[in-house]
Amino acid sequence: MAPAAAATSGTKKRKPTKAEAEVANKKQKLSEEGAVRVKAILEDASNFSIPQEEASMRLELLELARYARSLEEDLASLTPKPKSENDLNGEVTKLSAAILSGIKKQMTWKPTCKSALGSKWAYDGVCNDAKVFGLLVGLDSPPTFKMKKYTTQEFYESVGYVDASARYSNLYLRGTITIRWPGDGTFKFSGSYGVSV
Repeated sequence: MAPAAAATSGTKKRKPTKAEAEVANKKQKLSEEGAVRVKAILEDASNFSIPQEEASMRLELLELARYARSLEEDLASLTPKPKSENDLNGEVTKLSAAILSGIKKQMTWKPTCKSALGSKWAYDGVCNDAKVFGLLVGLDSPPTFKMKKYTTQEFYESVGYVDASARYSNLYLRGTITIRWPGDGTFKFSGSYGVSV
């Protein structure tokens, strides 16, 4: 019985106060009425009724202005806050660590590690913030390229250093690293690794 009681005794959601509930209801009502009014005007743009009295006209315009303002406030609340330099650097560090870890997990011994071409690796990832990805690859702004080739030295300087050991040998990245950024929040790094030549 005790485990079941512990599972249900989590943090409870706070009930809104009466004033908060009234404000929410008022905004909901304003939004619904405004949407209905705008829809009616747009459906019959040439023949919708216009109040003849000045007071009624003012009230109508005031309601439409309030509806427009509520839409602006809703839109403003949806836009993300700009990230600080520390936030950006923190995200770059986390993304870099994930990439390097993913690459290192693929660096296992294969007979092709001794060949001139080396063994292939590829890392697919997601980064929804183009600015963060740009900082990761050593740019000051979001990337404008779809594909770019980096030398291993450029990769080490921008993303970080990665190596692995297997079968009494150390494995390193070799050749060029291809970076693909289609612009939809996904990316792909690919290249080869092997023993040093």
